[in-house]
Amino acid sequence: MSFTLQVHDGIADIGRDAWDACAAPTGDPFVSYDFLHACEASGSAVPTQGWAARHLSLHDEDGAVIGVMPLYLKGHSQGEYVFDHSWADAYQRAGGRYYPKLLGAVPFTPATGPRFLNAPGADTATLREALLQGALTLVERLGVSSLHVNFPTEPEWRAMTKAGLLPRRDIQFIWRNEGYGSFDDFLAALSSNRRKTIRRERREAQAGLDIRVLTGADISEAHWDAFFAFYMDTGDRKWGRPYLTRDFFTRVGASMADRIALVMAFRDEAPIAGALNFIGHDALYGRQWGALEEVPFLHFELCYYQAIDFAIARGLSRVEAGAQGEHKIARGYLPSPVYSAHWIADPALRDPVARYLDNERPAVEAEMAAMTTELSPYRKG
Repeated sequence: MSFTLQVHDGIADIGRDAWDACAAPTGDPFVSYDFLHACEASGSAVPTQGWAARHLSLHDEDGAVIGVMPLYLKGHSQGEYVFDHSWADAYQRAGGRYYPKLLGAVPFTPATGPRFLNAPGADTATLREALLQGALTLVERLGVSSLHVNFPTEPEWRAMTKAGLLPRRDIQFIWRNEGYGSFDDFLAALSSNRRKTIRRERREAQAGLDIRVLTGADISEAHWDAFFAFYMDTGDRKWGRPYLTRDFFTRVGASMADRIALVMAFRDEAPIAGALNFIGHDALYGRQWGALEEVPFLHFELCYYQAIDFAIARGLSRVEAGAQGEHKIARGYLPSPVYSAHWIADPALRDPVARYLDNERPAVEAEMAAMTTELSPYRKG
């Protein structure tokens, strides 16, 4: 079968129908047209911010789109959550030019999901290979340093490793639903000390507050105004520069409201804190959070415990609460592997990075095993 590959400098050039014909069957909210278009149209992931779209579309002999890949020409490594700053620094000290680079990922979203999307009925492996080769050809054509595919699924990661990309593993903390009927059922699976601690944390966090989980038409622009204030406050204090514009939240609120669970805490009807989650086919994905008041354990309540409540009520299999945070283990979120794959054109950089990753992978595996064994809150046996 012959394919035609096209490169696009915006997802709107491909169009919602063609993109979602490939993306919607995955059930992943972040590779949907509406999410990626909101990133671009809101001014959050645009060339002036170091995110220049170079999305790929794959066409059959009749010109129909049968595969797509989210792809960006990056002028920095911000908003990626797979850290390659040391590679860039070393290469640039040696006289190389690391940026720009190509990135196959969802902007600002450290969540595992498909990166090679194909229409139903198409051969997944064949189209994945064609899209990957298209991305590698684009590296050569543009003369950039590298291709990085962040947070792919494990099968995609293994296929890219087989194709010669350098494999990398990291750790995230994921809560898994073992058929619980209620939050108390989940607590029953924990050690006695952890049950008592979590109950106390929830009591203290909820005291004097009205906590609501909003989705669909219940989310208003006033809620987004409040949440954006929380987001900006947290971003200013922790990251230095928040990535998402106010318009991004309006756009996802308009196009994806049924795939959003916005947890809001109110004191005397005034919103004081919130946590934003996206609802996938079988998972809840925690994204941003923020608060204007310091309330003990409120972060845990809004980001972790309310997410577990929601996942149990919806019958979702897991909650993915984002990057980093060893403190999540004590709240039932156990270490799980996440993946990335890297193609570096210059052997002078590729070879030392390969050696670095060869040493890093067993260390990550050992760390994950140790955390699971030593820190798990679940009852033994």
